[in-house]
Amino acid sequence: MKSRPDARLVYSTGPGRVCPGCGFPANACRCKALAASRPAAPAGPVRVARQVQGRGGKGVTVVTGLGLPAAQLEQLARELKQRCGSGGRVEAGVIEIQGEHRDTLLAELVRRGIAAKRAGG
Repeated sequence: MKSRPDARLVYSTGPGRVCPGCGFPANACRCKALAASRPAAPAGPVRVARQVQGRGGKGVTVVTGLGLPAAQLEQLARELKQRCGSGGRVEAGVIEIQGEHRDTLLAELVRRGIAAKRAGG
């Protein structure tokens, strides 16, 4: 009996662990290559909020929940800072832009195809 090349493995004692996504042995998994070629999806809901805590009364606009790799996050932060005409930084996966720019950032993120919501009052 011949096996089909697209048939998934049901049970075998030979290859060890089998990937549930592609059905290949874990050490030859094809899901990893597919996942690396796809752009990363946001880890959770993307929120745009304003914070003043611990900043001496100076407000910053905070973008959380993007879930992008560090290089892409830095690039996005740079473009958002240029769009707002102000400074900012990236720390622990959170983009902080100096000043009150919630509406501008929200519009820019939606324009880029990122489903973002305004958080806070």
